[in-house]
Amino acid sequence: MAEPSTRTVERALALLATICERGGANLADSARDCDLAPSTALRLLRTLETTGFISRDESGGMYRPGTRLIQLGAQALSNESLVDLAKPTMEKLVAETGESAYLSVEGHGATALYIGIVEGTHSVRHTSWVGRTVPLEKSAAGRVLRGRVPDVGYVVVERGVEADVTAIASPLHSEARIIAAMSLVIPSYRLTKKQAAEYGRMLMRATEDVSARLSRASKSTLPEGQS
Repeated sequence: MAEPSTRTVERALALLATICERGGANLADSARDCDLAPSTALRLLRTLETTGFISRDESGGMYRPGTRLIQLGAQALSNESLVDLAKPTMEKLVAETGESAYLSVEGHGATALYIGIVEGTHSVRHTSWVGRTVPLEKSAAGRVLRGRVPDVGYVVVERGVEADVTAIASPLHSEARIIAAMSLVIPSYRLTKKQAAEYGRMLMRATEDVSARLSRASKSTLPEGQS
């Protein structure tokens, strides 16, 4: 009884792997790569799509890696280059403001997923939400991840996710693409409008610094002769 179920899982994982390796694949290519009948591949792809592991481009019919993969990889990602690269800058930001600094990426189901934190130094501070998600629409990080950043370079949201908390967020870029958001999460009672603007500018400078280093690191991993 276990063998057919195991085979189904193996086929689904093979489809997921080929889509990730290609960066996107249509039904025909996915089925051919995995030596599956198109009807079998379509059934498995639909399951992967409904669970968020892949997404489908309606206009071109391409299947691409989904946001669920990011959420499942959050713990591993916490030990990888993005968090490691951002941590010294986040520590400096916390030393200057005393407030908790977060790093987040887009998660599954229209959410922002927290993947890193440097806790603030105040006795009253926002403690770790690493691994938790917040709605994109309600959060400063979510608005940044959706590209809704005003010309000042940062977003301020008061009472977005929690009634007594203000969040300020700014985007991290790899080249031109927003890949993450860095944010300060602050009890609203001790944040004035002037401080919010000052912290926003500090946060923007911090994310610009990390983005520059991230882009340089990305270029350094390209094969020789590519740019």
